[in-house]
Amino acid sequence: MDLKGEYLIPAKKLVVWEHLNNPETLKNSIKGCETLDKVSETEFTAKVKAKVGPVSALFSGTVTLTDLEPPNSYVITGQGKGGAAGFAKGSVKIILSDSDELNKTLLKYEGNAQVGGKLAQLGSRLIGGVVRSTADDFFKSFNNYINNIENPTKISIEDKVSTNEITKKFSVPYWIWIFLLIGIIGLILVFFT
Repeated sequence: MDLKGEYLIPAKKLVVWEHLNNPETLKNSIKGCETLDKVSETEFTAKVKAKVGPVSALFSGTVTLTDLEPPNSYVITGQGKGGAAGFAKGSVKIILSDSDELNKTLLKYEGNAQVGGKLAQLGSRLIGGVVRSTADDFFKSFNNYINNIENPTKISIEDKVSTNEITKKFSVPYWIWIFLLIGIIGLILVFFT
């Protein structure tokens, strides 16, 4: 299946390049990533817990960077095995370019992915949606992570919400909890007596 997309990252191209090669940034951007270790300048190993429909597995894999043109582009090739769940492999070309907007970088990616084993039995439509969603989640997380690191003061006072306000907005009065608990106990008594 083919992958393609683009994101506007709120940082200069060199900063984005550095973060794309930083294991800590990548680990924080990959959903379910348990470990990510840099083996060499062009190779990483990782363990990622993933769930695709009813199939859940811990994938162990490797990622290799090739066709490096710092800080403009490279190709990421990876493969992972998830035991009985199957395998996943793919390759993506990442291209960075300066944006017309000040201090922003346009990140474009294009590539393909393949899956096998139980994952392949789920159907290409479901797998395609999950792969695209996973790629989008990665780049959104990556974007947010960089934004938080590079622009920490851009959060305005109006955007900050105290924990008391959050608690007030999402708390349920205690008497409702008691009422629900009594109702549940009543239902249990009716069905089991």
